[in-house]
Amino acid sequence: MGALGPKLPPPLPLLLMLGIGCCAREVLVPQGPLYRVAGTAVSISCNVSGYEGSAQQDFEWFLYRPEAPEAALGIISTRDTRFSYAVFGPRVAAGDVQVQRLQGDAVVLKISRLQAQDAGIYECYTPSTDARYLGSYSGKVELRVLPDLLQVSASPPGPRGRQAPTSPPRLTVHEGQELALGCLARTSTQKHTHLAVSFGRAVPEAPVGRATLQEVVGLRPDLAVDAGAPYAARLAAGELRLDKEGSERYRMVLGGAQADDAGTYHCTAAEWIQDPDGSWAQIAEKRAVLAHVDVQTLASQLAVTVGPGERRIGPGEPLELLCNVSGALPPPGRHAAYSVGWEMAPAGAPGPGRLVAQLDTEGVGSLGPGYEGRHIAMEKVASRTYRLRLEAARPGDAGTYRCLAKAYVRGSGARLREAASARSRPLPVHVREEGVVLEAVAWLAGGAVYRGETASLLCNISVRGGPPGLRLAASWWVERPEEGELSSAPAQLVGGVGQDGVAELGVRPGGGPVSVELVGPRSHRLRLHGLGPEDEGVYHCAPSAWVQHADYSWYQAGSARSGPVTVYPYTHALDTLFVPLLVGAGVALVIGATILGSITCCFMKRLRKR
Repeated sequence: MGALGPKLPPPLPLLLMLGIGCCAREVLVPQGPLYRVAGTAVSISCNVSGYEGSAQQDFEWFLYRPEAPEAALGIISTRDTRFSYAVFGPRVAAGDVQVQRLQGDAVVLKISRLQAQDAGIYECYTPSTDARYLGSYSGKVELRVLPDLLQVSASPPGPRGRQAPTSPPRLTVHEGQELALGCLARTSTQKHTHLAVSFGRAVPEAPVGRATLQEVVGLRPDLAVDAGAPYAARLAAGELRLDKEGSERYRMVLGGAQADDAGTYHCTAAEWIQDPDGSWAQIAEKRAVLAHVDVQTLASQLAVTVGPGERRIGPGEPLELLCNVSGALPPPGRHAAYSVGWEMAPAGAPGPGRLVAQLDTEGVGSLGPGYEGRHIAMEKVASRTYRLRLEAARPGDAGTYRCLAKAYVRGSGARLREAASARSRPLPVHVREEGVVLEAVAWLAGGAVYRGETASLLCNISVRGGPPGLRLAASWWVERPEEGELSSAPAQLVGGVGQDGVAELGVRPGGGPVSVELVGPRSHRLRLHGLGPEDEGVYHCAPSAWVQHADYSWYQAGSARSGPVTVYPYTHALDTLFVPLLVGAGVALVIGATILGSITCCFMKRLRKR
């Protein structure tokens, strides 16, 4: 059964004649006209104040269409389920039109899908619960329904990257590369409206909806640019931006693509209008799929191979190793960078070993610790092939070699972030030993040595094997005694002669002059001048054999250590008598002075008595 229309309250002059002018009922609805778009939802609020009676007020909604402005069409009521006219009955039953109570004296009328015939004057009427009529019992607001003219689509040309011919397109970008997607959004609504455009991402294979769509970046109705929470830091760092190109084209650029950036990207355009009360209302929204994006991580692609295989070379020969970096990798440049290095571990040693040489992300080469001064080259010989060359290998270069490649992506401010690394299989390298055997015999010339004299220590060296041009060096070392025992501290260098014949002086315990010299082809001598008690200790000679290669570098081919030589500075016999003699003379002088003093004292006493 349809409603017959609202019951009209007495006219205001009659109320004034009754002397009633305060605490009047008032029904409030939004200020109009309201503009909304067909097919979208609308909500119209209504609340009543200044009433008497129950706090639970009832509400009835009516529509006056433009073609019949005097005919009230009942829409829905809070107190009568059969209130709706036939034109609204099915929509109310389906839930497309409903009234929602916010509190006892406030409700909101909701229409989920506006139709063109929904335009007109909406009246919210509140049946009286007052003892007498007073105030207003209804409020009216005009609603105008606009045609849906909002359009949104992917912006041609398609997004950057390797694109498969599907719809929507499937786009593959490398980790660290720039992801750029475009969107076209336009409206021809005759009223003044603003467009808000946002780019969002849904995880792969997830259904698209507000619950699953994560906003990446968006342009608000007030033209402010904001990012979703996971992307706020990248927007602030300049890695993410949203550009408007012309009047209809919008472009999202996401730099430094990461694995978590994979998913289905959408463009959402929303049309906003400012209501008469100054607030903004969204009147339309549409979404378009832009692309399915796959991010190819560097870790899944980076691979390293080495060659030419196990190597066996002799000392002094050049050693060349090749390293090839492969995989579907972006070229080095604005988005990605690579470094390549070689590591070596002695045979049987665990772990990857120590760095030999590397090329950094800028192509600058450097040598690892312990390789400074050697002729070692690390160079790029092809687009992804790198060569390590040791001009003259040494037996100490034998071991297991691995090539280490690292891939970096550029973040904000050109900052590099390591994204992946890979090591090659081990490559064994064998360097033949020189076969040099050294022996050393050292002794103290003359046997015993006394303080103040010169101690001469001799060292004879014997050599077996080795290449032509082998040179010898010898150094002298001392271990000092502490409380009758040798110190636990390492031996101290006193002096020596290098393979190039240049003398090197260390620190003598006694602090006096030292001389080291080569007295024969394989004989070295150490002399300690003006021997003192601080020079006491156990000395030894340490010879070493050296080979010079074609690149003029030296390497030690062998070493040895002589037996201990004890140096004890003895004291001369006259020195042992000198101290007692001084002591005796001092005692005699004291006794003589005492006796002389006693005699003089007695003589003076007798002289006074006389």
